[in-house]
Amino acid sequence: MEYNKENLVNNPTDTLLSDEQNVAGLVEESNEALKQALNAEDAFAPYKEDAGEQSTEEITSRTLSPGRIVLKRFFRSKLSMTGLIMLITLFVFSFLGPFLPFSFIWGEDEADNSQKVTEEYTTIVEAPTYGEDPVYIVKFSEPTNYLKPSGSHLLGTDDKGYDVFSRLMYGGRVSLTVGFVVILLETILGVFLGGLAGYFGGWVDQIIMRIVDIFNCVPTLPMMMIIGVALDARNVTGPAKLYVMMAMLTLFGWAGTARLVRGQILTLREQDFMLSAEASGLPVSRKIFKHLIPNVMPQLIVSMTLGLGGIILTEATLGYLGIGLPMQYATWGNMINAAANNTALRLYPNLWIAPGICIILAVLAFNFVGDGLRDAYDPKAMR
Repeated sequence: MEYNKENLVNNPTDTLLSDEQNVAGLVEESNEALKQALNAEDAFAPYKEDAGEQSTEEITSRTLSPGRIVLKRFFRSKLSMTGLIMLITLFVFSFLGPFLPFSFIWGEDEADNSQKVTEEYTTIVEAPTYGEDPVYIVKFSEPTNYLKPSGSHLLGTDDKGYDVFSRLMYGGRVSLTVGFVVILLETILGVFLGGLAGYFGGWVDQIIMRIVDIFNCVPTLPMMMIIGVALDARNVTGPAKLYVMMAMLTLFGWAGTARLVRGQILTLREQDFMLSAEASGLPVSRKIFKHLIPNVMPQLIVSMTLGLGGIILTEATLGYLGIGLPMQYATWGNMINAAANNTALRLYPNLWIAPGICIILAVLAFNFVGDGLRDAYDPKAMR
């Protein structure tokens, strides 16, 4: 008898087939159904693969990482790009300018030893004429003090014979380096202490925050003036004085960063990812510096760019007040200080206008970049 599925299902006890025949028939039918399903799947496989590839490529092309989204927002802002172009120009001018092989760039000795840069030349002055033969008075080896802008000295020279254009370059290297070193040290110290205060809380938080309050109450500029006068009284000059000034600027500037980091960590430590890190038994240092601090980096970057302008302005103020580096070490601040006399202000505005413009451009550039980064990191910003 033939295998009858309907009879097997409806009347399993009345079937004339043996159990072995029933099982064999079911297996054969299952194999045929499986072959049909596999054939159908193979027929549509190329279309599924093409659809899968297209969807993956489309998703990849349309998906951007958070960092790329921030960069896209930043570069879309005209104000941010203006500040970035200004910064690049200042850096090229300050750090690459002294290597340009132009005749008007004097100051090779200044780059190494910050020695006085002068050009010796001969002055011929016409004296009163007697008859038809004029008489000339010749002055040999006279330095070019207060030389007006010319082809050999684009911005002239100051009262000591320094080339103003060269000093702008070397002064920019000092001012920008001071700004970056100080803001980096401030950030490291502020992140470390602010991270400890925010994570542990309790008496650790209380002690660190009271120290922060004390430093926030200290007037930075008057204290820097007192320290500068004390260093001059002890004949501390040159690089040693510069290092001390940078250390003092760091000491008086880390408190704001610590308070910022502490406030962010107080919010982040209650998030789910931190609860998971606590449950996994990670060490404290890893939880702070691997999980908490990276989430504070956007605020830190914005704070650093906005703080750079203030540090450069403070350094320039100290140089203008005469308590910064000595005159043979060019900075934008002491260049303005050298022109702080009635003769230079009235007759030689090139001595103080040029460094003043550089300071303004540097501060504006860092503020523009900082504002652009703040808007780029803000998801609610209308770009």
